[in-house]
Amino acid sequence: MKATAHILELRNSDAAPSLANLLKAAGDPFRLNILRVMAQDSFSVSELCDIFSTRQSALSHHLKILIEAGLLSRKKEGTATYYRRALPVGTLAPLHEEILLSVDAEQLSKPLAQGVIRVQKQREDNSLAFFKGHLARFREQQELIAPWKDYSEVTLQLLERTGRFPPPQVIEVGVGEGWLLPELHKRARHVFALDLSSEMLEQARRYAGHLNNIDFVCGSTTALVDCGLSAEVVIANMVLHHTSQPQLIISEAAALLTAGGSLIVSELCAHDQAWAREHCGDLWLGFLPEQLEDWARDAGLELDASVFLAQRNGFQIQVQHFRRS
Repeated sequence: MKATAHILELRNSDAAPSLANLLKAAGDPFRLNILRVMAQDSFSVSELCDIFSTRQSALSHHLKILIEAGLLSRKKEGTATYYRRALPVGTLAPLHEEILLSVDAEQLSKPLAQGVIRVQKQREDNSLAFFKGHLARFREQQELIAPWKDYSEVTLQLLERTGRFPPPQVIEVGVGEGWLLPELHKRARHVFALDLSSEMLEQARRYAGHLNNIDFVCGSTTALVDCGLSAEVVIANMVLHHTSQPQLIISEAAALLTAGGSLIVSELCAHDQAWAREHCGDLWLGFLPEQLEDWARDAGLELDASVFLAQRNGFQIQVQHFRRS
């Protein structure tokens, strides 16, 4: 399997969107609902067909108009193409921003909101099913892409320079088999080990359950936010590409941080190796560094440091340290 580290960003590059295209795209209620649905996520054509209960031919017509207007961008991920909101640029950026503000001022209809939840739940179920079925070989398969030792060392180095060391509380989101927990045990007064997969969490408990300052929690970041938990450091190691809503994870991780707290994220850079979906349970083929930075900024975080690690197999790892002001 030959790995290449490039991303296909498919947009109309021949010319900037015209005012007529922008107004045409914004003049249809169905297209405004597409923009509304994409406020917090990106979706493939098949997922959008599910959300809107419509045929692909009809949906593709509207997506084409939104692309031509510069309101959407699309990215190839293996055999699927994912659509998301485009960033406002150029002389029409103020109008573009006003359109999105107007779109977001109106809530999604109940059927569309239920459709979004259904698609995101299906992504989550697919990921959990993978981990349940491949538990015994997970580390071996994960190591095919990124050796754990490489990014864990950088994660720990960034943890030690967060400014408040040792931190009173650390939350690790998506602990997997718990490989990092013994090191966090040494460097924090208390650790919360969080994972959605009960099977994975049980593996982590067997690996690190003898350590006396670790609580194991089966659930989501949403549950931690809802119960009012906070921490000085939140760590997400190779988690986002397995989650149905990576932007939400960053947003909720930020909400868990105390003032001046740190979010440390290690992730794959964007790639085009579709085999990772089947063999490693990846929902996303990595992320552009700018994408993580944008999500963090939207969540009220500032970028403090970035480290990039090239792999011999062609993949690249990014380790980002974000700080809450």
